[in-house]
This record gives sequence, C-alpha cells and structure tokens, in this order.
Amino acid sequence: MTEPAPARLTREARHLALPQVGADGQARIAAGKVLLIGAGGLGNAVAAYVAAAGVGELVVADFDRVDESNLGRQFLFGPADIGQRKVEVLARRLAEINPDVRFSQVPIRIDATNVDELVATTDIVLDGSDNFRTRFVVADACVRHGKALVAGSAIRLEGQVATFGPDYSESPCYRCVYSEADESLEDCAGNGVFSPVPGVVGTLMAVDALKLLAGLPLQRGHLTLFDGISSEFRSVRVKKSADCRACS
Repeated sequence: MTEPAPARLTREARHLALPQVGADGQARIAAGKVLLIGAGGLGNAVAAYVAAAGVGELVVADFDRVDESNLGRQFLFGPADIGQRKVEVLARRLAEINPDVRFSQVPIRIDATNVDELVATTDIVLDGSDNFRTRFVVADACVRHGKALVAGSAIRLEGQVATFGPDYSESPCYRCVYSEADESLEDCAGNGVFSPVPGVVGTLMAVDALKLLAGLPLQRGHLTLFDGISSEFRSVRVKKSADCRACS
C-alpha cells in the first residue's frame, strides 16, 4: 500500500486518533467508492463530509442546474453558480475541500434504464433524491445488487434517515418501510423545507456512510426521525415485510 502523503496524514489525524477508526478504518474509507443520488440540500451536506473525510471516489448523479431558490439551503452553491449544472459546481467545490478525492459527474436523471450500471459498480449508495419514484428505483437496484443504501429525506421541519442492506435476506429494504402510495406525495418545492433540516439529515447520512466504509457497527432496520420543532430525534424499528415485492 502506498504511504499517504504528509498533508493527508495531517488532514485525517482526528480519524487516525480514533480507536474505532485508526489507520485501518481510514484506509478502508480511502478505498471506498460512494454513489450519491441528488446534489440538492441533502447531497450538499453528505458530499461535503464524505469528501472531507477522504473517501476514495465519489460519484454524484444529478441532472439539475443551480437555481436561486436553492441557495438558502444548498450551501455549496452561490449566486455565481446559478444556471450551471449542480454536478459541475460540486466537482469544483469538493476539489477545494479535498483534492485527493476522485469525483465523477453523472449529469442524468436516474431511472430504470440507467440505475443498475451505476449501483452495480459502487460500494455504498446514498439517496438524497427528492421524489419517491427515484427512491424506489434506486432502492430496488440496491436489493438486486446487494448494496448498502443510506436513504434520507427532508420536508417542512422534519427529516428521516435509514440504512438498509447490504444483506437483504433477513433485514428490511426501503420498500418495507414505504408503500407505493407514497409516490403521489409532494416534494419540498410544494411543501417547503426549513433551511437547516436537510443539513441535519445529510450529516446523519454521512455518519452512516463513513461507518459502513470504516467497518464500524451501526443500527440497521431503524428509521431515525428528526423533529425540527422540538429538535428531538427518535428511532423506530422497521421490520421486514413478508410480502415486499423487492426483498421478500
């Protein structure tokens, strides 16, 4: 294994000092490949922390362009970026945060025709998309390919995050939690979202992603709920559905 450069050792010193991570855990993080679906409010937060922590490769899929309405919560974008592709702006910002991370841009809308190729070649999938149709497509692909999925959502003053897989033989999948009827729910464009809530959820997603890469234990089959009014968290245990169309 190639010895890390002195600058990297300094940047990663706090991880190296953790007995739960150390040199071995950090090496696993540096060897990891993460696929992020969505470069919005959730994606900004999770991408910043995953890149700063030194993940080996970060693939970001998002077809959208920066809009002025994004700037209140998507903190990696500024007024000068309006009209540019989000993946292109993220590539520049994340290179400033950590130039050692390999960053791949996928400026497309994720659907059933392209999701398998992306999911099959990654270690962990982080879903920060803003609609249930995309979430179901991504979650089903994770089951097919046996990939861990960290899924987050934020709307109004509420947030949710859960980690599924990669072994779906006994543990629940995303469809065990949400029904097909949820596809009709509106996104934050119609319902609004409190600016810091996507940051809270995206940060929790980054925690689970880095724990997975480093080999740390984490709760699976639990849905973490964040209430922005009370600033409280609660955890709900999720059971595997016997009639789930994806994993049963």
